[in-house]
Formats: sequence, structure tokens, C-alpha cells
Amino acid sequence: MTPQTVPFIDLRPGEDDAVVRAAIARVLASGWFVLGPEVEAFEAEFAGASAAAHAVGVGNGTDAIALLLRAVGVKDGDEVIVPALTAGYTAMAVLLAGGTPVFADVDPETLTIDPASCEAAITRRTAAIVPVHLYGQSAKLPALHAIAGRHSLAIVEDCCQAHLATCAGTPVGTHGAGGAFSFYPTKNLGALGDGGAVITNDASIAARIRRLRNGGQFNRYVHEEAGVNSRLDELQAAVLRARLQMLPRWTTRRRALAGTYRRLLTASVQPLQHRDEGHVYHLFVIRSSERDALQAHLSASRIETLIHYPIPLMDQPAFKRWRRNDCTVAAQATREILSLPLHHRLTDTDVERICVGIDAFEKGHILA
Repeated sequence: MTPQTVPFIDLRPGEDDAVVRAAIARVLASGWFVLGPEVEAFEAEFAGASAAAHAVGVGNGTDAIALLLRAVGVKDGDEVIVPALTAGYTAMAVLLAGGTPVFADVDPETLTIDPASCEAAITRRTAAIVPVHLYGQSAKLPALHAIAGRHSLAIVEDCCQAHLATCAGTPVGTHGAGGAFSFYPTKNLGALGDGGAVITNDASIAARIRRLRNGGQFNRYVHEEAGVNSRLDELQAAVLRARLQMLPRWTTRRRALAGTYRRLLTASVQPLQHRDEGHVYHLFVIRSSERDALQAHLSASRIETLIHYPIPLMDQPAFKRWRRNDCTVAAQATREILSLPLHHRLTDTDVERICVGIDAFEKGHILA
């Protein structure tokens, strides 16, 4: 009997089906679809969940980073340091803000930005650092804060994979000038389309982002500065409000599944190191010197996997002009990393099957 496929992710409504449908119906009945009471309520609730004074809903995570960079004063010609291993949108956000991306290497055990490489990349034109809390685990924020303090730099946290994560017990997004979040459907807190938010404890930063997201308007039809059109809509805000209530429970489930992986995986692969108890496991990533063969083997065993990310940013065609060094740790990692299925609807049996499949690869055969 052919086994069912273990999907990498399942985005169909589950336990949240009724509350999501009710949220959508509520917005449809209201007739208000942009920057209304649902967005205001979600902003307040998400700020509270993130232990921040302010949250501002925007169109997507890329805009959240870009607008936050603008709000802290990044301007044309300024350099912004980002890790070489992350989604390309982190660097694109720097460009959208008018800055120049500078790539720093990553820590070999967690693949978050390496503080020493970050400091080595600083020049007189550097204005900010964008640490990415990659795969749901915080970057080394204490070390980065020390660096930023020595060089008078802003820290803008890319929290797009780290909803409700903490660093040494303090929520991510509250350590620097602010944090940028994405609500893309695959995120730990996902919408039914694009969406994003900025959190901050600085009222002036929040106020500026509120203007920038809405064309830079001070009052209606009065554009104080050239902003953008990046507004979280009412439908997505309502869905996010419903799902936010479930997020702590879903996060607990992710952590439990990650623990099962760590207990059952064989020595033939290496999970990325778990350094902080605030890890929320957006992804569960392993390293293998035979990554491509392992992925093909799991695919033949009807187990879906993905690679986050196969090309380091300094080698991406869009960013090659800003390449300054090889970022060797990131380059090596892109040849070895593999993301295994991990989401709150995954079962213990699924994880056991995946681990058996990896063990079978080591032993040289495919599961029947």
C-alpha cells in the first residue's frame, strides 16, 4: 500500500476554521475594508502579545522592514548590514529604504548573523544593522547591541520568522528600534494573503510609520512626505486576530515536535543548534553533507522538504554588485541545509516516519 505524502505544510483551515469564517463574515457585514476597527484592534492585540507599546499594520513583511528603516533615519547612500543567509526580501527592504545592503557572515551553529563578521563590515557610511531571527530563533542580540552602541547604529529586527519568540526572555522586536513581522500564509501567524506589521516602543517611530504606510499623509489629502501605499486590510486583520489567540498553543506544539525530531534523528544529520528557549521553530532545519541525495530520497519516500535558502545573498544576481566578501560559512550552509516539515498540524507519527526515512537513507534503502 502506497503511503500518503507527508506535506511540508498544510494551509487549509483546521481548528481555526469556524473563527476565521466568523471573522471574514464580520468584516463583510461591516462594509469597512481598509484601515478600520479590525486593524486598530489587531494592532493593539499584537502589540500586547509582543510586549510592545505600539504595533502598526502594513502590507507585508518587506514593507515593514523598509518603513522601519526609513523611520529610524536611513537615507540614500547609507549602508545597512544584513546576514548573507536569509530571504532576499531582507536586502530588498534595504534598497526600498534607499540604503545599500552589506552582507555579513553567519554563525555556523545557528546560521543567524555573526556579530564579529557584522562588526568587521562597519564603515563610516553604516547606519543600521538588520539581524534576522532566522527559522524562529533569535540572533545574538546582546552582542549586536554592544556593537551598535560602540558605533552609534540603529538595530532593526527582522522578526518575519519569529512571532512571539524571545531572546533571553525578552520578546524579539523590542530590543532595538523596532521589529518587522510578516504574516505571509506560511508564517507561524499567517494571514490568508500578504500582511505585515511593525512593533516598537518609540511613539515617534510608530507615528511616522503610520504616515508612511498611508502615502505620508498627515491628514487626508495632506502628504507630509512621500510615503507608500502599504496598508494591512480589514479582512486580514480580522483573520489574524482570530489566529493570534491560538498562536501560543500552536507554538507549544511546534516546540514539542522539534523536541521529537531532536530525540529521534540519527547522527547522519545535524539539526541547527537550539541556543535560546525562546525559539519558536518557524522551520526545523538540518544539515547534511549529502543534502541533495537525502532530499531526493525523502521525496521518493513521499516526504516533502524545502531548502531555506539555496543561494546566499551575496551570490544572488540582484545583489552581486554589493558583494564584498565570500561569507564562507553562509555559502557552505546553503549546500547542506534542508528544512523538514514542521507545523502545528503535523503528527508525532509523521515526525517518526520522517526520521525513519532519514535513517533509511543512511542505511542505503528507500522505505517500502
